[in-house]
Amino acid sequence: MTAVLSQIPYSVLKPGGDAATALYIVAFSLFIIGVKRGTHPRTAKHGNMIAALGMAIAVLTTLLLDGIGNWGLIALGLGIGTAIGVIASIRVQMTEMPQMVALYNGVGGGAVALIAWSEIRHGISLGETISLEVLIPTLFAAVVGSVSFWGSNIAFAKLQDLIPTKPLAVPGQQVINALLVGAILAGCVDIVVNNGSPSQAVFIGVLIAAALLGNLVVLPIGGADMPVVISLLNAFTGLSAAAAGFALDNVVLIVAGTLVGSSGTILTMEMATAMNRSVANVLFAGFGGAPAAGAGGATEQRPYVSISAQDAAIKLAYADSVVIVPGYGLAVAQAQHAIKEVANELEKRGISVSYAIHPVAGRMPGHMNVLLAEADVPYEQLKEMDEINPEMPRTDVAVVIGANDVTNPAAKNDPDSPIAGMPIIEVDQAQQVIVIKRSMSPGFAGIDNDLFYEPNTSMLFDDAKKAAADIAAEIQQL
Repeated sequence: MTAVLSQIPYSVLKPGGDAATALYIVAFSLFIIGVKRGTHPRTAKHGNMIAALGMAIAVLTTLLLDGIGNWGLIALGLGIGTAIGVIASIRVQMTEMPQMVALYNGVGGGAVALIAWSEIRHGISLGETISLEVLIPTLFAAVVGSVSFWGSNIAFAKLQDLIPTKPLAVPGQQVINALLVGAILAGCVDIVVNNGSPSQAVFIGVLIAAALLGNLVVLPIGGADMPVVISLLNAFTGLSAAAAGFALDNVVLIVAGTLVGSSGTILTMEMATAMNRSVANVLFAGFGGAPAAGAGGATEQRPYVSISAQDAAIKLAYADSVVIVPGYGLAVAQAQHAIKEVANELEKRGISVSYAIHPVAGRMPGHMNVLLAEADVPYEQLKEMDEINPEMPRTDVAVVIGANDVTNPAAKNDPDSPIAGMPIIEVDQAQQVIVIKRSMSPGFAGIDNDLFYEPNTSMLFDDAKKAAADIAAEIQQL
């Protein structure tokens, strides 16, 4: 097969020629259209297909450039990648989508780092001086791509519960990180100074230092901050890809990387703002590492009200308006379809139902939107935090299912709370609140939720999926 593939003519397009450039323009134009249509659930699927078509055009154009060879290896790589992608898309559950996003993002960063290594090795083998406009972007792509790859692997391991989700910091963490950054910069300077005969060992050392930095930056970050971390690492991967595009003089890689880098940066900033924290605080504060207040009987126990599924059904069935607030517990229990059944039963009775979505609910940006869309929840019923909060005082019943920190009134009322100032969904303003939760355990922030002890709050202790199914069945009997 390799012998056959080697006979395929590949000098079809000239690198930098008008035909190749035109095809690349078509490709990144489709990327932009795909991103635009991906901003709304109704057009997201179509947008994804448009962007995929753009990527297919970009890949095909690159393969047709003059000088491309090793067709057997290319075919093997395409086959393996396609098989992995198809199997993953079929087998990975929607609740595991954050892990897959983190893993795929890491693969992108790793690919860029390998491309940079290949370019450096090629320059060394030729014994030629690499122009600075190529060498500097190549070094940037190698470092940032490596950090993204290893950091994304740690994020994946935390999300997959392969390692603890709590912050894991080593003694002298910040000093070690600073030394690694210094070593990376020193190595890059050495490569630039010795351009023409750079040491491959030094470059490998730079990659190793970047790998250690990627691990050590993400390990101290708690699970509550994973949405921000995933978004930030996504931006890193995009920036490294854009740098690789400059090094390779590939316009479509520049544009695609810039799109990913800029959108990831904007999303990171918006999510940090939604938590009332800076990106630096997310990366270096070790949020969620403190012992949970009220956990393990360490502090005074406060009274709360516990109810059954039947009690919850009665409260809901005789309401006029209901707001459902989903969180990561909904994803863990895969309760999106069951809670949709509850909503269906309520709507049959003429009760208004909507869903309040916090920007950082779940473990990746848009996690709750994706899960609820899978359950065919109408997009019009999904309300962002700023839109739903003014409606809370007029809401008869708010149902909190699997959400914790994003509904904690301590963010508003306790200036000494670790989450003080974080915008929350103000469910405590509703007439009645039902919290569906397995136990009184705290959320990822590691602090007790004052909402549980409010006089208008009732606790329903059960698996979210089972509790929602029981409530739907009880409403049918009323």
